[in-house]
Amino acid sequence: MNLDTTAAPSEEPVAHPRGRLLHPVVVMLWVLAVALTMTYFIDAGHFDRQNKLVVPGTYHVVPKTATLSALVAPSVTQSTGEHAAPASLVSVFYAMPSGLVKHAPLIVMVMFVGGMFGVMRKTGAIDAGIDRLIEVTGGNVYLLAPLLMVLLGLGSTLLGFISEYLVLIPIVIVLARRLGLSDLFALGLVAISAKIGYLASVTNPLSLAIAQPIAGVPLFSGIGLRVAVFVVFLGLGIAYLLYDVKRSGYRVAAARAALADATHTHARLTRRHQATLVVLALAAAMLVIGTRQWKWGNVELAAFYAFVSMVTAVIGRLDTQSAADAFVDGMKGMVLASLLIGLASSVEAVLQGSLVLDTLINYFTKLANGQSPVWVANGLLFVQMLLDVFIPSVSGKAAVSMPIISPIAQLTGVSGQTSVLALILGGGLTNLVTPTSGLLLAYLATARVGYGEWLRFVLPLFLVLLVLSMLTMTLAVTIGY
Repeated sequence: MNLDTTAAPSEEPVAHPRGRLLHPVVVMLWVLAVALTMTYFIDAGHFDRQNKLVVPGTYHVVPKTATLSALVAPSVTQSTGEHAAPASLVSVFYAMPSGLVKHAPLIVMVMFVGGMFGVMRKTGAIDAGIDRLIEVTGGNVYLLAPLLMVLLGLGSTLLGFISEYLVLIPIVIVLARRLGLSDLFALGLVAISAKIGYLASVTNPLSLAIAQPIAGVPLFSGIGLRVAVFVVFLGLGIAYLLYDVKRSGYRVAAARAALADATHTHARLTRRHQATLVVLALAAAMLVIGTRQWKWGNVELAAFYAFVSMVTAVIGRLDTQSAADAFVDGMKGMVLASLLIGLASSVEAVLQGSLVLDTLINYFTKLANGQSPVWVANGLLFVQMLLDVFIPSVSGKAAVSMPIISPIAQLTGVSGQTSVLALILGGGLTNLVTPTSGLLLAYLATARVGYGEWLRFVLPLFLVLLVLSMLTMTLAVTIGY
């Protein structure tokens, strides 16, 4: 991160060397090209399914004719249980809008998140609140960052929040710029805490509610080890981010001096600003209640964000024209993020349409046969990491892989609880770096950080967490978790 603590913190984005950045859409297209190629060189196969869950022991190879003529076939690939075909170019292009349609509720929710933030920013409450927060803490990033990361990590690990944090990235970016820090720091603060929280999944219903019943263990059981994973891993994530800040030359005293020189640009926190921030806090509380008690989905969340936007506009005394313009401008900032969410699912669609995905799952699970429990446990970790490249959704991956992996693991002395641990650790690790994760790319797009820049920044932390995950899997087997 390039920091400049000699000048007043600016709200202008940190300049990026454009020639070195790889656009997330380009990354996604390259991944799609790899998926297309795989359908020509990997055998087709199929598992029987019952209620969308894979039935173990039912894998069978499906005959496939892979010719170059299939590549230019003027139709979408149609594979059945009796015959498969490799993906055509038409199939790949068809998968792109299909992914957008499939994730329409999530995309609408993300767009409305942007709209809500646009209205709140227009009222001036966000900027005034951030200025007040900096004033209270003295601009000490070593105090602010750990506090925010713990709060975000708790929301992710307890409630499964992750897409909801998209709305926070622009806010944290404003905070970072006030402190003279880069947009990459802001992205790291949100993404690392959210991803590690999801990796630990202490009581995350989105992953545990599917995986644990399939593995034959009580829902939310085994919480002790997951709490330890959350505390240790998040502590390392916080230390890594702050180390990077210090290594980049950031000094609290210099930042405070810069802030003092720039006090004339700070917004005063008025009563209307305070009322708007209270609405934001109440909205956050309602978000927790709505998702936990009333089972709100993405459509309900989008409607809620629209309602909060209207209330905020009224409190902030925005006229209808200004409020509408602010809402639309906020949505514009989420267009790329929304596009990437849809594009990411097209990889799974291409592989599934050519019956390649089940072959990969069957191959990976066979690697566990005949190994010691410790080797099997760590092997399952890597299997789940690889599967997450093709199925970034932890709930989707649980439904596909756990019915096969759990019985094999238990036959080799690895408990169902440890199989679930491999699922959440493997998925969490891969989602830190995989270009097939729509939400990761949405985070990058919202922060305007290139994928290559993010990868260079987070890779050392990823490797440390990988080693710790392997030690955790070994410990789980040793203690009979």
